[in-house]
Amino acid sequence: MARHEIMLGGPNEERLGLARAVRIGDYVSVGGTAPILPDGSNVDPDDVAAQATRCYEIVAEALARAGASPADVVRTRTMLVRIADAPHAVAARRAFLGDVRSVDTIVEVSRFIDLDWKIEIEVDAVVSDAGDR
Repeated sequence: MARHEIMLGGPNEERLGLARAVRIGDYVSVGGTAPILPDGSNVDPDDVAAQATRCYEIVAEALARAGASPADVVRTRTMLVRIADAPHAVAARRAFLGDVRSVDTIVEVSRFIDLDWKIEIEVDAVVSDAGDR
């Protein structure tokens, strides 16, 4: 099967040598997505809800470029510096997925590469035929 690497032009793609997402066949994996704004700056580190929303905006763009949508999401992984911020992450996931119910893992981590990041999100999707939905 062909491998398609999806690049969004974010500052860490070149610096860290990564793709935002990879699609092989019907499977799409979106890697750890941080709350980075289009200009390369970070969302306010004191606003975890806004950080989570920004992460899902980036995920949505990556999925779209891979030919997928939130309806295709089967797994989300949420990593937080403070597990007490989980309600913000859950609200952002629900807004992103709508009625779709994915499996999810939420974990607390000690920190990320950038100390202003309080959350990173990973998403896996399986692109299905429209008749399967």
